[in-house]
Amino acid sequence: MNEVIQTLPQVLIDGLVLGAVYAIVALGYTMVYGILELINFAHGEIFMAGAFIGTAILITFTGLGLLSSLPAIIVLAIVLIIASLATGFLGMGIERVAYRPLRKAPKLITLITAIGISFLLQDIVRFIAELKEGNYIITGPSLFSGQHQIKTSSILSSFGNAQIKSASIIILVVAVVMMISLDYFINKTKWGTAMRAVAQDRETASLMSVNVNKVISLTFFLGSGLGGATGVLFALQYNTIDPYIGFILGLKAFTAAVLGGIGNIRGAMFGGLLIGVIEVFAATNLSTLTHGIFPSEYKDVVSFGILILVLIFKPEGLLGKPVAEKV
Repeated sequence: MNEVIQTLPQVLIDGLVLGAVYAIVALGYTMVYGILELINFAHGEIFMAGAFIGTAILITFTGLGLLSSLPAIIVLAIVLIIASLATGFLGMGIERVAYRPLRKAPKLITLITAIGISFLLQDIVRFIAELKEGNYIITGPSLFSGQHQIKTSSILSSFGNAQIKSASIIILVVAVVMMISLDYFINKTKWGTAMRAVAQDRETASLMSVNVNKVISLTFFLGSGLGGATGVLFALQYNTIDPYIGFILGLKAFTAAVLGGIGNIRGAMFGGLLIGVIEVFAATNLSTLTHGIFPSEYKDVVSFGILILVLIFKPEGLLGKPVAEKV
């Protein structure tokens, strides 16, 4: 038990960093579901595309010598903007080509289409990566390589000291800025009001002069742009990426959205952070707590087990509210 307490500060730091990634990707799921009641399983691959776009830009900058001549924070800002715009327009294109013609089709059809788009994006990115690099597993340059020690033992003697990478600090700061900005946009702006109106009743909103198609396109643009930016942050943190990183991460982000309350923006944020902390805690301490019966590889069982319990006893999610089914 002392070993578990000793690792808590490090678990909390690593869990919040991972949870921030889950939270922003979960926002894309919950925004689209809130408006279309569509589970966009291609969203994880948009995250992956953002990671590849960001890494490609960084590799290009390295070849041009810009990484050494420009401040790292400026390079990051440029990469984030380009990746966000590219994946935002990618998301809009997917909605226009694949989802809009099926808007009145049975939900199973759109779900299968989303899964098909997911596999298509994986193979397209793999083909391009192998064509350019000869391998679909890509390792990008590191922008922030520093590491800092936090003396958490001074807070409580049972705690061990924690380490946090410079990249992790950047991820947390950028993630918080993106989440606060989106929350403000949804709740305080004209377009955010239109999005909430369409989510509540699409037909009535259209009668009130709300351009439903534009609102849905904007929703996909915002969700996909945030997902792409998060892909860049993921690539900065872990350096090595492949075309399949979006599948399992997207599944966990969707789990976070459901855990917090699907369709609830703040619920998705909370669910993502919670899943991240639970996963890192399980990965670090599961073997210790079970005396070696369950190794750390079983960490996903804990996350999904908690999700099942929440869905049994509170199906609308932790921060969701029971709603009547739309007709």
